[in-house]
Amino acid sequence: MKKDYLLSDEFLKQFKTGEDLNDFLAQLQKRGLEKILEGELDAHLGYDKHEKSTSSNSRNGFSNKKIKTSFGESEIQVPRDREATFNPMIIPKRQSMADGLENVIISLYAKGMSVSDIEEQIREVYNFDVSTSTISRITESVANDIIAWQNRPLDPVYLIVWMDGIVFKVRESSKVINKTIYLAVGLNRDGKKEVLGMWLGKNESASFWLGVLTDLKARGVEDILITATDNLNGFTQTIKNVFSESQTQICVVHQIRNSARYVVWKDKKEFSKDMKQIYDAPTKQAARGALEDFTNKWNHKYPYAVKSWQENWEELTVFFD
Repeated sequence: MKKDYLLSDEFLKQFKTGEDLNDFLAQLQKRGLEKILEGELDAHLGYDKHEKSTSSNSRNGFSNKKIKTSFGESEIQVPRDREATFNPMIIPKRQSMADGLENVIISLYAKGMSVSDIEEQIREVYNFDVSTSTISRITESVANDIIAWQNRPLDPVYLIVWMDGIVFKVRESSKVINKTIYLAVGLNRDGKKEVLGMWLGKNESASFWLGVLTDLKARGVEDILITATDNLNGFTQTIKNVFSESQTQICVVHQIRNSARYVVWKDKKEFSKDMKQIYDAPTKQAARGALEDFTNKWNHKYPYAVKSWQENWEELTVFFD
């Protein structure tokens, strides 16, 4: 596989399993890190990539460097200069990546951060004296790529779109805080999963997701056959307001976890085994039969858990269709 292909949006569309989310995040991190390094070189040379050289020094291709992060090992391209005077600050020669950088890069690509927010995050990561002009050049290099990625056109139809959040620990104002990044992951008509976008949000409210869905529509999505979500109050109607024909599938994993909260430890193994008969059934009719057996067996002991399956039945079984 060509190295430049690894950086492309086409590559980022191709993860096929839940495990490959880490691969996507690693590639996004690689993409952002290389843009930061390009900004550093711009500052070192004193002119941008497509401007005329103002000094005897100039760009001289790239060298490869392996880095280790929480997403695994990856290889990045580090820009070089002809006079070999450029020593990257964010990843010094013969050293690893600056502490705290990897999650910051992921958060930069989520919508909800202004250019000034991005600049503040980058300044925080460097954590030592760097000139204002250097920070500005780095921010400009990264911000341009972020805006292009965030606003790239999407397919008109997705078979399924999953929506949920992941939490990162990020250093901000000298403190380590949790930031939740919400993702929309679409299954396209070629059977490949694609991260449609990432958004920073203070809370997972229906109004927040309305903004996400509106953004997807503005970028070209005309229809979503099935949306898979947790059981957020009002979410189904929010989706209908933007994509009126979409069916909403409540996330079965969330349902299992929510049901199991009511169950004492000694019953959990058997209770979980019986729940599995419902969502592993070959047809919706067979699943209904399994639910009846589940109800007869557990309703006297865990009525709230059983009631949750009954009340959400239609939205829990959309996938059978």
